[in-house]
Amino acid sequence: MGEVLAELVRNDVVESQHVGHFVALNSDGSILFSKGDPDQLIYPRSSYKSILASAMVRNGSALEPRLLALTCASHSGLSMHQNGALEILALAGLDQDALRNVKGKPLDDAAALANPEPTRLAMNCSGKHAGMLMGCAVNGWPVESYLDVEHPVQVAFKHELESLSGEKISHTAIDGCGAPLFLISLLGLARAIRALTVSTDPVHQSVVQACRTFPEMVAGPDRMSTIFMKRFPGVFMKSGAESIMVASVPDGRSFAYKVNDGGLRPRLALSIAGLKLLGIEAGDELEKVYGGDEIVGSIRATF
Repeated sequence: MGEVLAELVRNDVVESQHVGHFVALNSDGSILFSKGDPDQLIYPRSSYKSILASAMVRNGSALEPRLLALTCASHSGLSMHQNGALEILALAGLDQDALRNVKGKPLDDAAALANPEPTRLAMNCSGKHAGMLMGCAVNGWPVESYLDVEHPVQVAFKHELESLSGEKISHTAIDGCGAPLFLISLLGLARAIRALTVSTDPVHQSVVQACRTFPEMVAGPDRMSTIFMKRFPGVFMKSGAESIMVASVPDGRSFAYKVNDGGLRPRLALSIAGLKLLGIEAGDELEKVYGGDEIVGSIRATF
């Protein structure tokens, strides 16, 4: 079931708790710290899009770093994100009608107000799907069936994940965007992100460096992953739905966590605590708890 990772404190009393699993790795891949069960099987959701991007680069997809970062993104749906996805599709000789992800509205509030109708392009995974279609185009793989679990795109992704994590994938689900989703342990996910970070393979180096160089393409200007990557050069960070987060620093120290309730509320506190374990002092900007107009507490990590 996990352990308490974060708690809401109101006027010095713990009011609520968030249970989950957390693991941090040393630069050599050994466990630095854990809470809950590192071997807990989880769906990584969007946190491992960089591994899918690596699989596409390995299979001949050549994108400039700005667009490569977008293929790793859970983007905010801003113009730069939607236009970037269109650029990738154009390079593949396709248009947005080729996208098979579900429709969605921009995650950015202002963009959502300006674009009230959900579209496939605005959906936060459109960069990932455009990247998969680019992989199809350069290899002559079927376009219409790119979301099938036996499609070469998904087989390549699975192989890349197994290689980096050291685990065999035995169960496949369907992610919210419609793409296959591979079940893996939290420790396996952390190991995969660590391996990606320290790899001397030019494929992996290009993906990680693209995200570090263009963090606004990975999420958005006001999003936590983007903010931390911009504030601390060398940090790689990527979120996933249902309260998944991964991060690493250049020497390979890494963390991954999963909050059981899937909520966003404890992510800032947990990410700051996780970065501290990796040697990054990210400050004490915890979520504030209010009583009327007065700050009466905060949401804090338990480690």
